[in-house]
Amino acid sequence: MTLERHPGRRLRRPRTLAVAAALAAAGAIALAGCGSSGGSSSASSPSSAASSADPGSTSAAADSAAIPAQDVVSGVTEDQKLHAELPASVRSSGQLILGTTLQPGTSGLPHAGQVSGQNVGLDVDLRNAVAKVLGVTWNVQNGTFATIIPGVQNGKYQVGQDNFGATKAREQVVDFATYLNDGQAFLGAASVSASSISTITDACGYTIATSPGSTFQTLLTGNASKCAASGKQPWTVQYFSDSAPIFLGLENGKVDLYFGPTLSLKYDAAHIAGTKFLGQISSTPVGFVTAKNSPIAKALSDAVNELIANGDYAKIFAKWGVGGDLITKSVLNPATTF
Repeated sequence: MTLERHPGRRLRRPRTLAVAAALAAAGAIALAGCGSSGGSSSASSPSSAASSADPGSTSAAADSAAIPAQDVVSGVTEDQKLHAELPASVRSSGQLILGTTLQPGTSGLPHAGQVSGQNVGLDVDLRNAVAKVLGVTWNVQNGTFATIIPGVQNGKYQVGQDNFGATKAREQVVDFATYLNDGQAFLGAASVSASSISTITDACGYTIATSPGSTFQTLLTGNASKCAASGKQPWTVQYFSDSAPIFLGLENGKVDLYFGPTLSLKYDAAHIAGTKFLGQISSTPVGFVTAKNSPIAKALSDAVNELIANGDYAKIFAKWGVGGDLITKSVLNPATTF
């Protein structure tokens, strides 16, 4: 099973949501050019976040508050033993070529965003900390979710990162070095009577919004018969490729639940008024991907484990306010549930 990000967000949210988003500091989408980035950076300052805000969506002050400013990367130091695990060509060049998707603005947080040309987010801080441990820098090249793993396979990228969940099929073609857990979860409108959802049948009887062509759609379609088998009313599903109407639906009562990726929904619950995180029904390990049998995978995993051991890993998660999905140990090619 694949982990997806939010459905794509349009450049302007509905006005009613813009007010709620501004108050909750959810942030607005900034415009950024397509193509490759020369590298990653730590979180931007409030002033840089404010300067990239869409003036039609939210205030500069609210947008700046959406991006944590604490520096959790610059203090990370190189481990020469782990640096030596990298191939000689990488040690010589001093860089690793990373394939990832471009996430302009702040709508892709907590995983990744870009404001004023600076990459920000949990995934960005994690990879930058890993690079510092290994004594290299990232050469960030932008692709699409569908093309990154093939790009790793054919050698275009040495590493791929895009909230890739480890699956049996994927582990047949690439190696994984895990760095967090993510999963499939529900966000509810504040008015919804449910206080928690721990199994998919807890969602029976509700109107659910999710993205088409996703694993969330697959789960809802594949488990639809369980409602009747449990003596419950069926759910109703609405599909949106843009998350703005989903949040509007949660606000006006036309949607009860949003079925999406755990970390993103937890972040939304903390930053978008009138929503509540109800729970996760399944979990999937997420990791960096490399070519099969590449020594880079072990170096990445060992670097993550060093960050876990010295506390820097926990600091990164604390910065982005998404605790609970940390791992205690990075592994190569974890056991899969799909």
